[in-house]
Amino acid sequence: MSFWQGKRVTVTGGAGFLGAFLVQRLQERGADVFVPRSRAYDLTTKEHAQRMYQDARPEILLHLAARVGGIGANQRNPGLFFHENMAMGMHVLEEGRRYGALAKLVIVGTTCSYPKFTPTPFKEEDFWNGYPEETNAPYGIAKRSLLAMSWGYREQYGMNVIYLIPANLFGPRDNFDLETGHVIPALIRKFVEARDNSLPRVTLWGTGEPSREFLYAEDAAEGLLLASERYEKPDPVNLGTGQEVRIRELAGLVERLVGYRGEIVWDTTRPNGQPRRCLDTSRARSEFGFEAKTSLEEGLKRTIDWYASQKAAAEV
Repeated sequence: MSFWQGKRVTVTGGAGFLGAFLVQRLQERGADVFVPRSRAYDLTTKEHAQRMYQDARPEILLHLAARVGGIGANQRNPGLFFHENMAMGMHVLEEGRRYGALAKLVIVGTTCSYPKFTPTPFKEEDFWNGYPEETNAPYGIAKRSLLAMSWGYREQYGMNVIYLIPANLFGPRDNFDLETGHVIPALIRKFVEARDNSLPRVTLWGTGEPSREFLYAEDAAEGLLLASERYEKPDPVNLGTGQEVRIRELAGLVERLVGYRGEIVWDTTRPNGQPRRCLDTSRARSEFGFEAKTSLEEGLKRTIDWYASQKAAAEV
C-alpha cells in the first residue's frame, strides 16, 4: 500500500505552480488532500492559519505557499516579500505546534537564501555563511529564518519539521508574466512573441554571464514526496540537478528551440542577480534517493509546447 494512502495531507500553495503538480501526485497515491486557497485562508494572519488546521486536520503539511517573483518583482516589493513570507511561515509553524497532531511539517525554502558568493556547488553547510544577493535578500532572509525557527521548534517542542531547498523551478503552468515571472518563462514568452511578430531583436536583462540551475517542476514534486516519506533530520536538503548553465547559454537554447532568428541585445543597465547558482545534490541522493530525471532541454521543449498551446487557444 502507498505511504500516502488515506493520509490527510494539506498543501499550502497547492493551487500554485509547483503545488498543482504535487497535489496531482498525492491524489494519485491515494492521499486525502486539502488545499487552503488564499481567498479563504490568509496565512499571513494567525486566525486564518489556526482555522486551516481546524478545518483540514492534517497528518502531514507541506508548506509551499510563498510570495515570489523575479528580480524586478523583488526590487519593487522588498518589504512585502519579507513580511508575507515570514508571516506565513511563522503562523504555519506556530499554529501547527498548537494543533499538536502533525506527524510531519515540510517547509520549502529557496536558493535565494544562500549567500551571494557561496562557492559552487552550493553545499547545505554554507547556507548561513554570508548575506544573500541584495536584490532578493529580504525574500531570501525571510525564508532562511524559517529554518532557524524549525530548529527551535524541533528542539523545544519535538516537532518533526524538515526543510528543503529546490533549485530554480520551471515547467508547464509557470508564470509567464514579464513583470513577475522568473527567467525561463520570461525568455520563452519574449522569444515566442518576437518570432510570431517577426521582431528583429529581443532585449534581455543583464550581461548574460550569471549562471543558474533549473529543476523541472514535476521532478521537484517527486523530490518533495520522497523527502516527506523518508527524511526525518533537521538539516536542510538541496533539491536540484547539480547542472549549471549561464543565462547567455540558456537564452541561446530557448532561442533555438523556439525557432527565433533575430538578434539578442543584452541590457547591461539591468541587474544580473546572484553571480552563480548550482547546488550540491548529494545529500538528497544519499538521504532519500532523489535524482532529477528531466534534462533542461527536454523540460524546455515541454514548457515551450505548453506555452504555445495556451497562446494559440487564447487567440481562437
